[in-house]
Amino acid sequence: MFSFRQVRRGSLLFCVTLVISCGGEAPIRPNVVILLVDDLGWTDLGSYGSTFYETPNVDRLVSEGVKFTQFYSAGTNCSPTRASIMTGAFPARLGITNWIGGVQKGRLLPARNTEQLPSDEHSLGEIFSDAGYMTGYIGKWHLGDTLSFPEHHGFQFNIATNRGGTPGAYFYPYKNSRRPELNIPDLEDGTEGEYLTDRLTTEAIKFLNTHRDGPFLLMLGYYTVHSPIVAKEEKIEKYSEKADGLSSPKEPEYEEEKNGTLNKLRQDHATYAGMIESMDESVGRVVETLTELGLTENTIVVFLSDNGGLSTLAGGRTWMPTANLSLRAGKAWLYEGGIRIPFFVRWPGKISTGVVDKELGISTDLLPTLLDMTGVGLLPDQHVDGQSLWPVIRDYTSLDRETLFWHFPHYSGSGAIPGAAIRKGDDKLIWWFEDNAIELYNLKNDLGEQKNLAEQYPELAGNLKTQLEIWLEEVDARMTAPNPEWRGEQ
Repeated sequence: MFSFRQVRRGSLLFCVTLVISCGGEAPIRPNVVILLVDDLGWTDLGSYGSTFYETPNVDRLVSEGVKFTQFYSAGTNCSPTRASIMTGAFPARLGITNWIGGVQKGRLLPARNTEQLPSDEHSLGEIFSDAGYMTGYIGKWHLGDTLSFPEHHGFQFNIATNRGGTPGAYFYPYKNSRRPELNIPDLEDGTEGEYLTDRLTTEAIKFLNTHRDGPFLLMLGYYTVHSPIVAKEEKIEKYSEKADGLSSPKEPEYEEEKNGTLNKLRQDHATYAGMIESMDESVGRVVETLTELGLTENTIVVFLSDNGGLSTLAGGRTWMPTANLSLRAGKAWLYEGGIRIPFFVRWPGKISTGVVDKELGISTDLLPTLLDMTGVGLLPDQHVDGQSLWPVIRDYTSLDRETLFWHFPHYSGSGAIPGAAIRKGDDKLIWWFEDNAIELYNLKNDLGEQKNLAEQYPELAGNLKTQLEIWLEEVDARMTAPNPEWRGEQ
């Protein structure tokens, strides 16, 4: 079923239409396709270092575009990063610093988390819709319940968005009788054996065919590779054989992270690898459709994840599906494994291919970057924390920025604890709220964050912590509080 959900366009669209009708041809604006893969780790692609997962279609796209090696998610898990993509604002400024619905307590009470994308934010969907684009959203959203779905934030078309952050099932009928909020809507006409990633791609291809005359903006939010870890049987068999053939099966599979959390050290999970391959095949189908429709050179394709790969779990659990080495830890952590993500942009004929390995990018940059690339532009009174990466992508120039910030005042099933972080140049400081501990790393020399330099360089650590505290105050960040019910280890 091809489900349309119409929303009212704002007054800006009237202005754009008026200008066009008064004479002269409107400039041909490029289309935009954003491919957002859930929980995909920095090294989960062949082009980013994986030797176990097979991603030929994505790797080909990377080779045809501009690849960033130091790009970050603005949040340590999904909802904060997705909010930053929609608004260009820091998650801490929006009050969305944890995944929506993910309240956990510990030694501290977590900060209050806003449970939906604020309606007064002029979002990506609204801006492009107002500028005359046909805007579509397919798949995972996780920025609020039904009254805060994509159609309430400017997207004129929305399909297969559920109320949670994971699918009820990856095979048709995509339902979970125990958790109906995870049921995937709008796909009731599926067939037995149909795989969700494939079906979302089919819906994306329908959208592209319907709106080929453009301009359009399509955001395809894959639920994969988020748990439950489920793949097609033939792919599981393929990668099980590949895992059996790994050269060093006797190497340790896990190591202990903070607080007894276990961290996976090898990429050898056959089912997860199958999920990644299905994602890769789907990306190939989308790109092939753009080619068949003659839209390749007038379509900007963006690819990214919403946080690091799930490599750490608390409570002695060992079902984590991937490893992020040489980065430390994974999803929900403020270490690099939790926040450094793959990101690249392809626009054939408009940008040269290459690698950006020195400039720092973050998901708050995506909105201003796309507005620059398409010529849509910001509203005069719109506040955006991100910076446009268009000059970097177009000319490989330096970005006038050396500092990034994160705030995670929460607990996570991944074992992560409340804290905040700042990266300035190659130096990165993490401030843990439970015991006020400080960790300082030089990422140029220690990408794996193994050597804490805080005691060796106390002045540098103090200066970075002060800058972090100033930023937290500036964005009016919500903080943790002591838990009066805490009685030690529980």
